[in-house]
Amino acid sequence: MVDPDTIVVVSGLPRSGTSMMMQMLEAGGLEILTDGLRTADEDNLKGYFEYESVKALDTDRSWLPEARGKAVKIISELLKYLPETHTYRIIFMRRAMEEVLASQDRMLVRRGVQPGGKAENAEIARVFRKHLQQTESWLSGRPGFPTLYADHRQILADPAREAARINAFLDNRLDETAMAASVDASLYRQRR
Repeated sequence: MVDPDTIVVVSGLPRSGTSMMMQMLEAGGLEILTDGLRTADEDNLKGYFEYESVKALDTDRSWLPEARGKAVKIISELLKYLPETHTYRIIFMRRAMEEVLASQDRMLVRRGVQPGGKAENAEIARVFRKHLQQTESWLSGRPGFPTLYADHRQILADPAREAARINAFLDNRLDETAMAASVDASLYRQRR
């Protein structure tokens, strides 16, 4: 579907909608790189679409050739370890910070962990905002990392329009109708 040498990277903060984006790309006909180890659960009813090797990107990049012509999910913290020896298209998910934190808190509760509360969330939000600012600045300085910013709420509000935008970024090779149809607004549970 995409250029066979291009790696489509779906990135963002955890709980920002990266799994939803992977689901859209797969529905549109783009092959995804996933190992299926982390299966669907109450927090991601349609799955996580993760590839375990990504977690060691800072020390092991040997798997990157497997991602050519496919989409792979890489959290924003690891983007800086992508070598400039590959061709990328980055789709970076944005989501309201309050929703990211609420979603993370809900996930912690389901796993039996007590979230830290307002003071801890305020500090996490500060760290995340600084990280996002640094990451976006880093991406803007890398011509080999063309980036499309996709807003979680906008995708849920108008999946057809956002599917068209994403498809245009990926050279109009995907099925926009299938991409839009894969978006399930009923899963938007942490609204703020």
